[in-house]
Amino acid sequence: MGEKSKSVVFDKNPGRNAQTYGVARQLGTDEELIHEPSVGVIGTKGDSQCYLGVQRKVEAIHEHLRLSLGDGSDQMRMRLVQPEYTVATSDGMRNGTREMRYSLIGREVTNDTVCEHLSASGLEGTIAVVACDKPPVGTLAGILEHNRPAIIMSDGPIRPGIDSVTEQPIDIITGFQAAAHTDEDFKKRIAKEACPGYGSCGGMFTYNTMQTFIGVVGMQPLHMVSPPSDDPRRLVDFPKQLVSYLAAMVDGGITPRDIVNRDSIRNAVIVSMAVGGSTNVLLHAPEIARAAGFGNFAKDIMSPEEFNHLSQHVVPVLTDARPYGTYSMVDIDAKGGVQVIVKTLLEAGLLNGDVPTCTGETLAGQVKRLDTSDVDGTVVYPVEKPYKATGGLRVLGGNLSPEFSAVLKLAGVEGGLENNRFVGRARIFNGEQSLLDALEANPEKFANNDMVIVRYEGPSGAPGMPEMLDSTSRITTLCREKNIVVGMMTDARFSGGSVGLVIGHVGPEAALGGPIALVEDGDEIIADLEANELNCTELQDAATLASRTAAWEKEVAANNGVHPMCGEVDTRLLNRMRRSAVSAVYGAGMHPDRELFVPEPREPVRTGFVPHNKYREGTQKEFS
Repeated sequence: MGEKSKSVVFDKNPGRNAQTYGVARQLGTDEELIHEPSVGVIGTKGDSQCYLGVQRKVEAIHEHLRLSLGDGSDQMRMRLVQPEYTVATSDGMRNGTREMRYSLIGREVTNDTVCEHLSASGLEGTIAVVACDKPPVGTLAGILEHNRPAIIMSDGPIRPGIDSVTEQPIDIITGFQAAAHTDEDFKKRIAKEACPGYGSCGGMFTYNTMQTFIGVVGMQPLHMVSPPSDDPRRLVDFPKQLVSYLAAMVDGGITPRDIVNRDSIRNAVIVSMAVGGSTNVLLHAPEIARAAGFGNFAKDIMSPEEFNHLSQHVVPVLTDARPYGTYSMVDIDAKGGVQVIVKTLLEAGLLNGDVPTCTGETLAGQVKRLDTSDVDGTVVYPVEKPYKATGGLRVLGGNLSPEFSAVLKLAGVEGGLENNRFVGRARIFNGEQSLLDALEANPEKFANNDMVIVRYEGPSGAPGMPEMLDSTSRITTLCREKNIVVGMMTDARFSGGSVGLVIGHVGPEAALGGPIALVEDGDEIIADLEANELNCTELQDAATLASRTAAWEKEVAANNGVHPMCGEVDTRLLNRMRRSAVSAVYGAGMHPDRELFVPEPREPVRTGFVPHNKYREGTQKEFS
């Protein structure tokens, strides 16, 4: 357990205390408690429907927290601080623009802001309300670094829109896929009807992947993950529950790093596979692990080989969810919530149910107390008869991905794999904008088995590693209309809403001279999902590799050490990202010396828990 809360935050200096008394008066709290440990609420705000509901939840929790403080026997003797908010970028409104470079950077800015607030305010208890998909990860990372009692609540997903002509559910992905159509009236109708309310993306995109992850890793009550943003429980029932859970954590000295351990992170990764989750989880899980004290995800938590073994042979996809399926998180909530998914995985022996959580119970204990229902078989499937037989994610090595960083969302592949192999021809685009221009002006020039390669868009190259929902959505629509397969690979990343044969996080990135920078138009590209490799045939020839490397180095030397195809750096944040970004395998964050950003490094304690008999077949020694 973590240390007990400290008894004094402020001394008796009247200069330092003058404003503290003033804040207590303005917030309506006991002035005699200003020397007690501090407690408060934080949230995220931004230019998007994702954040419209956050402030109301923060204010409701703040009021419950205020009423819980005092000298009474059932009250906490703590000083209340006013709510604080972090800024955030809208992924949905910025995809396909240069502003999208700030999306992943937003995770880092949130981490910095949370760190500044928690540390400078000396908070000993925190409740966070999070929305969209990068701010929740940055918030959790900051909370883990601060490591004082804290708990997180999702603001909640948006409800689906309804197409007024077809009367079918639609969402923001429908809108992006509509961009490839020529009917302007159709595009306008979809745009106006896709997001009628407020809340974060409703499918199993990155937001819901990461909210499920945060719930399973133990930092959010499971039953608070799936209800929509406008569900009245988020304003009426959940605030009181959150305050109660936080009070128990404070009283017991339970800190986030008591909860987020190796086994809980592994649980969350397995559930991410089972829900066909976003490829972004393979950027965010290493960042969460780092903040929890595990600096090398592959060594301390889960190797790429084990990840692929689980995905190929052990963990199936259980949800028929958007973008690869039919239903939204609102539908999952109607069938019992994410706890139903956790329950069926626990019963199959695929998760460790003994890990602690923020409610004071084990993961299995939470599922039992919630009187969790069984899977319905339509929205959520049983492990024995899954929606898809293999896990939704795969990581790839090979000569184009020597860092073993490339990731494919297998759950979203709609075709192109013959005997689990794709063989295609490279089509090079140095930057996403050139691809978008080509898709807009000459879509007929894309042919079956093209492998589109978008490079110089990685963490350092863009800089900022933008996600490419606009590009992938246009390609998806093109492929469906022409009945062809066009793959895409990039050193950038994808939205959780992307589908198709798309491979992201290819590393080392082009800006750093990775092999992706050396591929030329017409080269043969092979994605082999039996060997889990991504290869360029021409680069297997040593002479070709050496010649192309020399040419690339000459271009860089002639441009003051930066390849001319890299994006412009015109702000301090972009400059910071270019100079300090780490590889995707470490989370693609801004850490100039990664080892300095692992607080109190931890030994990866192994409990001996072994999920499922299939897991033991042949390779258990390698993965133990």
